[in-house]
Amino acid sequence: MTVTTHQLKQQEIIDRIASQVSNKSLNFSTVSPIDDFENDPRTCLTSVHLPHQSLLDQVQQDLIEPLRKIEPDFHYYPNDCLHMTIKSIRVINDPPHFNEEDVQKAEKIFDETIPQHKKFNVYFYRLLLFPNNLALIGTTDEELDNIILDLDNKLTAGGIPDDKVYTNSQYFFSNMTLTRFSTPPSDIFKQKVTELSDSLEFEPYQVDSVTLLTCNAVLRNKQIRGTWELK
Repeated sequence: MTVTTHQLKQQEIIDRIASQVSNKSLNFSTVSPIDDFENDPRTCLTSVHLPHQSLLDQVQQDLIEPLRKIEPDFHYYPNDCLHMTIKSIRVINDPPHFNEEDVQKAEKIFDETIPQHKKFNVYFYRLLLFPNNLALIGTTDEELDNIILDLDNKLTAGGIPDDKVYTNSQYFFSNMTLTRFSTPPSDIFKQKVTELSDSLEFEPYQVDSVTLLTCNAVLRNKQIRGTWELK
């Protein structure tokens, strides 16, 4: 498969983030660990893609289950919580950084914006181990940037700008968190992550919808506010 210039730019951003993780010099928003992720009272306002069953099954079988055998006490995402973030609006906090009026404004903006954008492909190619979580990472077609930047402009104009701090302002990529943890992973776990990352085999995956919701960091206590199809 030919890698586009856009994907190469995305990979440069991802490599830069991986370097920041290694150097412990993160300059972007992260979710601080908590002992009980399942019952975390912190809430965010965000938009995601909820993957199709075939991808969920592959992620569980090929990635999560082998890791669970090594670190069974980590919080692993079940199928109904696995997701790809599309566009964050308000980062998790208790109390929330948003109110019902903000959510209604976001709903209107998503209703007007998402159906105008096209489906796009995700090309999963590596795992990335952050200080407190592990994510499946993929490059994408350019349409993801188009969606994010369009939403960003309209949300800012609507008075609900994204309050997340990013390491980059373009060449956004796909990120699916697989597990979160509050204690450092073992060397055996890290070694398995490297092994799984080096042997990843995923077909291109088409993102065909976007869901707006409120939830905690592991997609519990979620309230779906709308789902829109991409054209």
